[in-house]
Parts: sequence; structure tokens; C-alpha cells
Amino acid sequence: MLKVSGQIITAAGLALVLMAGSGSAAAGAPETAPRPEPRPDRSGQSGGTAMTGATAAGVTDVSATGASVSGAGVSGAVVSGAIVSGAGASPAGALAAAAVTLRGSALAPASAPRPGHRPRTLGAASATRTASAAPPAATAAAPVVADAAGQRALEAWVRGFRGRALSQGISAATFDRAMRNVRYLPDVVRLDRNQAEFTRPIWDYLASAVSETRVANGRAALARHRATLDRISRRYGVEPEVIVAVWGLESNYGSNKGSTPILDAMATLAHDGRRARFFEEQLVATLRIVQAGDIAPERMLGSWAGAMGHTQFMPTSYLAYAQDFTGNGRRDIWSDDPTDALASTAHYLARFGWRRGQPWGMEVVLPRGFDFAQSGKRSRKTPAQWNALGVRLATGGPIPDHGPASILLPAGARGAAFVIFDNFHVISRYNSADAYVIAVGHLADRIAGGGPLRASWPTGDRNLTSAERREMQERLTRRGFDTRGVDGIVGPNTIAAVRQFQSSVGMVPDGYASFEVLRRLR
Repeated sequence: MLKVSGQIITAAGLALVLMAGSGSAAAGAPETAPRPEPRPDRSGQSGGTAMTGATAAGVTDVSATGASVSGAGVSGAVVSGAIVSGAGASPAGALAAAAVTLRGSALAPASAPRPGHRPRTLGAASATRTASAAPPAATAAAPVVADAAGQRALEAWVRGFRGRALSQGISAATFDRAMRNVRYLPDVVRLDRNQAEFTRPIWDYLASAVSETRVANGRAALARHRATLDRISRRYGVEPEVIVAVWGLESNYGSNKGSTPILDAMATLAHDGRRARFFEEQLVATLRIVQAGDIAPERMLGSWAGAMGHTQFMPTSYLAYAQDFTGNGRRDIWSDDPTDALASTAHYLARFGWRRGQPWGMEVVLPRGFDFAQSGKRSRKTPAQWNALGVRLATGGPIPDHGPASILLPAGARGAAFVIFDNFHVISRYNSADAYVIAVGHLADRIAGGGPLRASWPTGDRNLTSAERREMQERLTRRGFDTRGVDGIVGPNTIAAVRQFQSSVGMVPDGYASFEVLRRLR
């Protein structure tokens, strides 16, 4: 997912709610990987992050505990630790819930330019919750349903839009050629308006996003493109396995880049009006790409949410971060040759501060009596301090010194625990959902030869519906634990409120918004 307004966005990650879905293929069979998308958390989510798909929808905030994914190969988005099944699963990033963050690839983010995962502006998404049925994959061409009235209304809108486009530097020749046969896509409007009621648990999301098939395909892709990836890595300072992991989540290594005409989709969504300003900006960016000669309009295909190419960049993210690594004069992220797309993703991560040699995070084991109030992204300590508290790597031994770090518990005290470093936050610029970031990081580790996670997950937990999450926020606030809003999205403020409530009733204060917490509130 790349960012919009400085963030990555992918087609699959329009928003946390509009998660896109994509799949990875094994032996010719598509493998669906849920893809979280970022959603603004009025109850305390962090600011917008770059994502592909999810960002496409114009969302800028994402749940602190949730992970967003953009890309054409993701089917679910995660919010506050759970992946949300969006309307139109696709690659990294549907922007359903986080209109700005990420978008249309296998698994990616949304509010800034989002490269593949729908980096925020390039195309993005994020999440970490429970999920139920997901909408049609964002990477598949949106079905064209005859709608004569809708088509006439779109053509009238295009006539009015022409002057605005020309005033922003689009030539009359480019506009008339590109927009002459623009089509109204009613299914794109339907997918954009869909709001998932359920989210998918992070353990289900990771099982798909980092499946043995995806790992094997990633290792094969790394070997196949090793020379190119090494050259890209030397230039941008991002490890090859990290680049390949983003590729794998965003479009399943190029097998699910999306087949929806981007001009048609962006025009339809800009005309629709729900996020008109955001999508009109994406439409103008799309016309700039055509005008620059990077690709012909008919070849510009991607997610219904706007995420494009191997790593699902939104049009604005493409303009800000795409690279011509092959030197042929075109930044071709759509070609069967993924070179430009992979370089663009590396460039995006480098621009947001990637540090070569620093892990994104590492699985850890917490000591008996650990003070869970010290967990969470807001609590940072040196590795030496965490070691002194008894925190150890899951593989044994002390945490190595890679700089200040936090302890992340995406499923509370009964799930896996991670020590996360600055590179975790860099990946989150692609897609802010914790689940997405963990998926990218863990997939990269597996591709490089690492083993699976060792901890178990609380698979017996029942995920909360969106109505139940809102109820939890209302009850917490009434009890004096202010969530600063009721939106059904579990972000930093809601997590803090949950933690305070847990402490007040003698529960483990891990900030995990579980059904048990809601039961106690009732």
C-alpha cells in the first residue's frame, strides 16, 4: 500500500472497512490472503500512514492495534488486532475504513501514496480484528452492470470536470483521449460503500498472509529475481526479502495485480461523491500518468479502489515515489517485469527511514509477573531495559540492541508478543494496520529462512462485531474511561481506555478489546 499526502496507499486498501482481497497461487490454485485496511479511529487512532489500496479511499488514520493491508491479493482488513473483511477484497489495501490510507493488492495500506500495498498516496490499508464474509476481490475486474442512467450522469460530470482538470495542467488532448470512453462502474460504487460488520482475527489473517505456499512462492521469487533485487537493495538500502514480502502481500508476487480499468474506477468514485475530493485527486493523478506517457490508458489496470501494479500504488503515490529502475524512460509498475515496481517499493520504504540491518520486530517471551501496562507502542525502552525486565527472544537469549523498542501484543496477553523497532513503523507507512506490518515482517523473515511463530493465539476468543465495539466504547466512556469517540474502531485511545478498565476490575491490563471485556462492562 503507498501513501496519499505523504503516505502509501494500495488499491486493495482503500480503507479499513473497504478492505480488498487477493490471493496467492500454489500449483495453479489461488490462495486468498486477508488484507487489512486502515481506518481512521476517531476514538484514538494514530495519524494517517502511507498505504496502497486502503489509502485510495482517502483515509488517513489507522487503528493502533489493527493492521491495514492493501493490494490485489487480500480479502480482509484488520482493525485493532483483527482483519476486517471489506467490500471487495483485493491486494494490499482496500480503503474501506480508512479512505485515505491504503488499497488494492494482496495485502497493503492507504492514506499516503502507496506503492504496492496501496501506500498512502501510492495506494494502501491496515487491520487486526475479527472478520466475516468479505466482498468480491478488489483485484478482480469490477463487474460492469448496465446502468444507462448512471452512465449519462457520469458523462455529464466528466464534462463539468474537464475544466478543473485542464486548470491543473492536464492538456485538452490528453483529457479528451483518456476520458472519451470512460464507463460508469456501478459495482465499484457498491464495493466502496460496503461496510463490513465483522473483522478477521489476526491469527486467521497471518495464517493466510504467511502461509507455507506464500513463503515458498516468495523464496522462489527471491531466487528468480535475485540479481535485480540485489541491485535495488544496494541503491535504496532495503533488504531483498522485505521488498519481496511486500510484493507477496500486495499482489501475490504479481499474480493478482487487478483488472479493473483505473480511469473508469476513479471517475466513477469521484462522480459518486462519497469521497469525491479524494478520488478526483486520484483521477487527476491518473491523467498525469497518462500524459507523461508512462502507460496507455487501456493498460492502466488495478484494484477497483485505484491501487495499481505489482505493489499496488495509488495514482498519487505513483507520481510521488515510482521509479524507472530499468532506465527505459517509463515507470512501468504494470509490466510482467516487476523491476520498476520492486524498486518503487524500496524507494518508498527508504524515503520513510528504513534502516538496513534493523529487524522490523522479533517474537519475544514475557516473564511471569510482567507489567502489561508497559506494553504498547507508546512505551519505548532500550533493549537493555527490556532485557533487565526479563523479556527474552522466543528463540532464547536477550534482545539485541537495534535501538529503542516497544512490546506489542496484537491479541493481548494470551497471544504472541513482539518487540518492535523503528522499521516496524516504516512498514506501517505502507499500511498502518499492525496485522499487515507483522505479516510483511514475518513473511520477510520466513523468506530469508526463518521459522514460524512459536506462540499460540487465543483462537477460542469470539471477535466483536462493529456494533459490539461501539457498545464497548459507549460503556467505557460512561464508566469514566473516555475513548474520545464512538466509531467501532479500536485505536490507541480505546486501547488505553480498555487498559484502565481492566486494571480497575482486576483483569490483566493488556488493552485487548475482547468479548470478555465487553461482558464485564455489561
